[in-house]
Amino acid sequence: MRLLLLLLVLGTSCVVAQEIKSKLRTWTSSIGTKIEAELVSSTGEQVTLKTKAGRTLTVPLNKLSKADQEFIAAKSSPKEPAKGGVPVHPDLKYEIKGDAVTITGCDRKASGALTIPSAIKGKAVISIGQDAFLRCRNLTEIVVPDSVTSIGENAFLECSNLTSIIISNGVTTIEKYAFAKCTSLTSITIPDGVTKIGTDAFLACTSLTEIVVPDSVTSIGANAFLGCSKLTSITISDGVTSMGSMAFATCTSLTSVTIGNSLTNIGDHAFFDCSSLTSITIPDSITSIGSGAFSQCSSLTSIAIPDSVATIGEGAFSGCSALMTIEVAAGNVNYTEVNGVLFNTEMTLLHAYPAAKTGANYVIPDSVTNIGGEAFADCASLTSITIPDSVTNIEGGAFYSCSSLTSITIPDGVTSIGNYAFRDCTGLTSITIPNSVTSIGLGAFAVCKSLTSVTFLGDAPKAGEEVFEEVRPTIYRKPEAKGWGDTFAGRPVKLISEKP
Repeated sequence: MRLLLLLLVLGTSCVVAQEIKSKLRTWTSSIGTKIEAELVSSTGEQVTLKTKAGRTLTVPLNKLSKADQEFIAAKSSPKEPAKGGVPVHPDLKYEIKGDAVTITGCDRKASGALTIPSAIKGKAVISIGQDAFLRCRNLTEIVVPDSVTSIGENAFLECSNLTSIIISNGVTTIEKYAFAKCTSLTSITIPDGVTKIGTDAFLACTSLTEIVVPDSVTSIGANAFLGCSKLTSITISDGVTSMGSMAFATCTSLTSVTIGNSLTNIGDHAFFDCSSLTSITIPDSITSIGSGAFSQCSSLTSIAIPDSVATIGEGAFSGCSALMTIEVAAGNVNYTEVNGVLFNTEMTLLHAYPAAKTGANYVIPDSVTNIGGEAFADCASLTSITIPDSVTNIEGGAFYSCSSLTSITIPDGVTSIGNYAFRDCTGLTSITIPNSVTSIGLGAFAVCKSLTSVTFLGDAPKAGEEVFEEVRPTIYRKPEAKGWGDTFAGRPVKLISEKP
């Protein structure tokens, strides 16, 4: 149907095609109809294309989009440049070294569409240099010829009106910040030859809606698509073996993610705050899930850990406010789950409690010695948690923002309370610290706005900064306890006998 519509629009005839070795691309007619085909030839005012189905069609050049016409102009430039060279756009700057040309700059007043030539002065243009089109905010379309193999750092950074760019099939590397903050770019085709997408390459491309990472890509850098807030789907091909931290963080419209079978590590905060993501399939190739990897994915309702996973970072699923259960494959030798709660196999570490799990009360099993970082973070429905005497360590953010928690008893075996362990527990009114505790971390009880009293049963522990930030409790201690002064962490200290 799509081919028929295009033929009617363009007024073309179909003929038997000859086999050629060129790559498929999307062509757009002057009225917006699209078709996938490869370029066969261009002669004068006529262009011959070959469709996926093997049919060839000849169309008038002027019936194709401006970007397609410029692409054809670039393709028509000779692979082996003639001695006389080809015309160079007057706004372009370049550098010749040996037999190669690098585009080094462009007049920032340049506007509209621009085609980069494949040759200058008889020498091939092989790279777009660092900062070449930096902040060329009036450019709307750019065609990169097949002769180019690399796109340098910041090459198109903050080209905020760029809506279309055709990356040639010759490109193998897209360096860091190459297209960062191209806020009008709605789609981009990464050619099959690209092996590396650099750090921050498409950072804050806020109009980008879809992207397919081809099989040739092996590495996606940190923050590569960070803040692409309109990106709705992403396919990570089987070729990708490495993905950096925060690669797709704050892609708040992302609903679908397909991860290829070669990736072994989901980086720290890789999908942080992908708030529209409802499900994700973690392939059997994954051995490591980084800290905060799916943190704040507030629409995620369940997640399944395959048997290949050996390590899960702190807070990997914290802030997933709709998460009801965590499943672990039966063959996993490192992790297990009990009623949807994630533990290590020995059940000495409670790793994650699903934030939307039903029930207001939870009793931690007696085998647990360590409550992991952000294990209960954002569990807003829990009013009571029983910690067994076996627990010795409460890690950072363990009960962060448990806003309905009104009371909790810390057992005698606990020696340290981590950074932000109870931060933002706004329903907590009082707490007793056993004499076994020797250290309390940074902001451990910060923003616990209902907290009025904290009772210590032992000597003064070592305290981090801002333990009681935005809180005004009174500290109570035993008369025989050592190391106390008139204040502790900025709050007044009184004897237990003075407690109202």
